[in-house]
Amino acid sequence: LLEDDQVEASARVRPTGGAVERIGYGGGPGQIGVTSAFAINKDGRIAAVIGRPQQPGEVFARDGSNWRPLSAHNRELLDQVALGAVEGIAFKSAGGAEIHAVVTKPPGFQTGRRYPTVVHIHGGPVGQDGFDFDSSAQVLAGAGYLVVQPNYRGSSGRGTAFARAIYADWGNLEVKDVLAAVDYLVAAGLTDPDRLGIGGWSYGGMTTNYTIASDTRFKAAVSGASVSNMITAYGTDQYIRQYEGEVGLPWQEIDTYMKISYPFFHADRIKTPTLFLCGEKDFNVPLIHSEQMYQALRSLGVPTQLVIYPGQYHGLSKPTYIRDRWERALAWLGRYLLDDEAPTAAKTAAGG
Repeated sequence: LLEDDQVEASARVRPTGGAVERIGYGGGPGQIGVTSAFAINKDGRIAAVIGRPQQPGEVFARDGSNWRPLSAHNRELLDQVALGAVEGIAFKSAGGAEIHAVVTKPPGFQTGRRYPTVVHIHGGPVGQDGFDFDSSAQVLAGAGYLVVQPNYRGSSGRGTAFARAIYADWGNLEVKDVLAAVDYLVAAGLTDPDRLGIGGWSYGGMTTNYTIASDTRFKAAVSGASVSNMITAYGTDQYIRQYEGEVGLPWQEIDTYMKISYPFFHADRIKTPTLFLCGEKDFNVPLIHSEQMYQALRSLGVPTQLVIYPGQYHGLSKPTYIRDRWERALAWLGRYLLDDEAPTAAKTAAGG
């Protein structure tokens, strides 16, 4: 599987070397998709799971240069729900860097209206948002939000230099790219600058913390499985080789550790009401980090909540907890961002 600027395709290369041959991106113009898995039989025939912006992953077979659908597991669901339109945008960020992002519009989108907007940030940081089906973005769009997913510097799909741009300098360029996405949408007349939300999970939660500690324009944040105090992180999670190889030893590089821990050590800069979510048994990004940020905001008088999911690890796996996570996120965002024009279901979730 080959990541390539917001899409992912099956590809092949000969063991003897040569060019990488792309087998396909899931369709022709207007039907571009993201391949998440594939299999090849002894005759060389290929089957793949392909998702498209408004179609959850289904099984396709490769016929010549085309993909033929073999399954339609989600047809009944898709007949019952309205999905938001998805499009890509490109804009300039600090230093002239070109950043790409995916925008999901609320169903029934009206040209000329400014929408409450949520920046939904992917984890990794080596990862990307693209033109597959994103249930998280659609949930937010269905609640009445314009959703933007920036592939900030540090993301994959744009080459090694782009991914390494944030090496040992976390919370700097990513924040600039997130803010540039918001500036672009405000200038385009799509986003209401007074109703901005932000959120993400893992490094997406970490970038959420960095951003609200850098800029006070966001009215609500949802930070999932995040970390802000890298000194506490050292020795308590699974990334020790990365810390020592990229950042160094804390007692030798304390200034760097403090620099990349500014959401905790400068928590007094945060004014954004923030909901923290985490799994009780998360060993990737242990619960202590969400607890520290929650306590910091409590002590500062910033509205905050902390929700801990029993028995859960870095990703929530229990369906009722996954539903609870989104109900709480929508309620938190809705409390600060929604107006009387918001969809009824979203206002209900927000207690409206």
